Amino acid sequence: MSTLGQLPSFTPGARTMLGDEVYGALQQSILDGTFPPDARINAGELARQFEVSPTPVREALARLESDGLVEKLPLRGYRTTDLLDRTRLTELFELRLLLEPGSAASAAERRSATDLEELAHEVEAGRTAVGEADAYRLLSRHDVRLHDLVFRSAQNETVRQAYARTHCHLHTFRLAYTGAYVSDTVDEHAAIVRAITDGDPSAAAESMRTHIERSRDRLMRVVD
Repeated sequence: MSTLGQLPSFTPGARTMLGDEVYGALQQSILDGTFPPDARINAGELARQFEVSPTPVREALARLESDGLVEKLPLRGYRTTDLLDRTRLTELFELRLLLEPGSAASAAERRSATDLEELAHEVEAGRTAVGEADAYRLLSRHDVRLHDLVFRSAQNETVRQAYARTHCHLHTFRLAYTGAYVSDTVDEHAAIVRAITDGDPSAAAESMRTHIERSRDRLMRVVD
């Protein structure tokens, strides 16, 4: 089992934000490989490194356990979980193909003016992130927001929450943090948003399906 890695720089803030900041710092460290798979994580050691009380660390670890990024070991603290294998990754993309093209079609029919404004803004945010020093981190977050906006525009909260519980994006980002996300992804997002903006359900569904299949193929090349 690996040992605890070097934490990113951290400046404690107000108590109401402390738990979120610890959670964000730990999540980033797991996604970028600072904490590799099967790394032992000790809450007391984290509290000392962050210079905080154990409470926000325990809260953050509980959230990370819900994300599927860590697991609790009886009497031994926590460990980071293993990376997805090819079978599990294939299953996640099969689920995406079941849920997301239909949701994109519904979004084209049900989207509001506010939805369209937010979708357009998110595509622009993705474009401005390309080429930045921390592009992968920025684009990963853009990806989460864009797909969630499509689900929100579809106005089916049950489907949105069902997908969110898979934490699919977290696990795929972690699997290929070094660069499976390319600028082509933003172009694919733009095509989805265009179809939704045009109110074209068939084009929205097809654009989403194409995007998911290409994302799957890009990631599988990294895994292989």
